[in-house]
Amino acid sequence: MRFWRRREETETTGPLEDDADGLPSGESGADALVEVSEPGLAPQAAEERHRWFGRLRAGMARSSARLNQGINTIFNRRRLDDEALLELEELLISSDMGIGVAGEVAETLRKTRFNQEVSPEEVRTALADQVIRLVEPVMKPLRLDVTKKPFAILVVGVNGSGKTTTIAKLAKQYRDNGHKVVLAAGDTFRAAAVEQLQIWGERTGCPVVVRPEGSDAAGLAYDAMIEARAAGSDILLIDTAGRLHNKANLMAELQKIVRVLKKVDPLAPHAVLLVLDATTGQNGIPIHAIGVGETVDDLRPFEARAYARSLVGLDP
Repeated sequence: MRFWRRREETETTGPLEDDADGLPSGESGADALVEVSEPGLAPQAAEERHRWFGRLRAGMARSSARLNQGINTIFNRRRLDDEALLELEELLISSDMGIGVAGEVAETLRKTRFNQEVSPEEVRTALADQVIRLVEPVMKPLRLDVTKKPFAILVVGVNGSGKTTTIAKLAKQYRDNGHKVVLAAGDTFRAAAVEQLQIWGERTGCPVVVRPEGSDAAGLAYDAMIEARAAGSDILLIDTAGRLHNKANLMAELQKIVRVLKKVDPLAPHAVLLVLDATTGQNGIPIHAIGVGETVDDLRPFEARAYARSLVGLDP
């Protein structure tokens, strides 16, 4: 599973600060995200949402199973005493919930159910509510400004986080919505990355700007911006090589890419997306989307309720 978030700053492209509270991680390549069914929803749309929620739960199965097994063990026919609360906190922290979330869940139960029998489902519900409360404020759709043509999206992240596949998913969605999209193969030092993006370009019907292996990535981004503008394209998706924030020369290269894009459009790049594998853990504000697999259709807007309740094995 992967999360997408937008960098609000465009002058630098290092990673954002980690969320102090921390959020649970899912599984790499996992499935899905869901919305709650609404009254009067068309049967086809309702069925699609149901399938989507099933994929999300399947994708988080390993994290969910371990967490729920621990909760069942602690609270099976047992009163909520200090020892149980301590065991719960330890379980949540070991499950990558973070100290903040673990403490808040335990304190909520202490205030409302202390010295009473508590069912595992009540504990899971309390946990889901706390996660929802924390992540709902950071849900933020990635919105395009159609007055900026092309709307340039710079996609960054570490090696293997899924940047190129994410670009393909976004390209498919934008094309399906009637936008004219151009892709830029900015990972110029890896021939396989260029070939992969070219394959996705063919599948999604989007032209791909490429240059010989080892070419200057910033120069390619500049050329792609010029070509996309000349072609009247709506969106430019720029792939980049994987890099860590502590590699000064690679971070300087990203800064150079930003500078040359601004020579074409002072407001570019209009969005910088950081792609994270969910197993990284304890990241991600604002969160735009959640990835659910490797096909071009496996990308959905992030929803706190679906994510949190799937994590603890509850229905949406």
